[in-house]
Amino acid sequence: MKIDAIVDSILDSYKANGGLRYHESENFPNRQVLIGVVEDLRSLLFPAFSCSAFAESNNIRYITGERIHRVVRLLTREIQKAMRYVFSTAGRDVSGCFDLAEQTVYSLLREIPNIRGTLNKDIESALRGDPAATSIEEIILSYPGIEAIIVYRIAHFLHVNGTPLIPRILTEYVHGKTGIDIHPAAEIGESFFIDHGTGVVIGETCVIGKNVTVYQGVTLGALSVKKNLLGKKRHPTIEDDVTIYAGATILGGDTVVGRGSTIGGNAWVVSSVPPDTSVSL
Repeated sequence: MKIDAIVDSILDSYKANGGLRYHESENFPNRQVLIGVVEDLRSLLFPAFSCSAFAESNNIRYITGERIHRVVRLLTREIQKAMRYVFSTAGRDVSGCFDLAEQTVYSLLREIPNIRGTLNKDIESALRGDPAATSIEEIILSYPGIEAIIVYRIAHFLHVNGTPLIPRILTEYVHGKTGIDIHPAAEIGESFFIDHGTGVVIGETCVIGKNVTVYQGVTLGALSVKKNLLGKKRHPTIEDDVTIYAGATILGGDTVVGRGSTIGGNAWVVSSVPPDTSVSL
């Protein structure tokens, strides 16, 4: 009877406050499934470091094909659910969601070689920029900044190609693992290095050029979080070859940090910085 009373109370709360969606697993993307897909995609990007199965030259094709088939099956279904939810909420026809989802997944898989090329440059930047890094292997296996960038680059591709909900789920998942919060809509060039990483925040409309290094506790954020700024550029632009040291905060959609500049630790920047300039407290 005590259990029945608790059940009744919880069901009443669903009616009063929302939260009950019939067949919920069919209505929304499944976070746990998506985490598994991320691991499969990571294995496609770095098979020697991520495959649970032992890969050799005589079985790598089979292992790769098996993983691709699983990504197609699972990720297509999750993207379809995300599209159905968003489209139905907006009163749009949902009949084509499966085909759109499948096209997106195949586009992502075709992009894997290019994503690998960009990530290799990110990893090389880490090796060049961190005296404590002893090898590429160490960086791939242990650096939280690279972990966050890997997931960001996957999520960004999905975001650019119109996938709702899922890109944010992916980046928030890796945010929880690493303490690094990169919005999937941010635009980040190659050879990007996040050292240490904890507490880094990179906002939705941030644009970052090539060969940029960011240390822990850096915020690239907005001057205001008012809802009427939705869809407007609220976050800074960081040009090529910039280094931003720990604890620095750079805010505002009109703020540009010029090429080759250095932003010192704990600096507060709310206006543009000319190229080749050092900013400190």
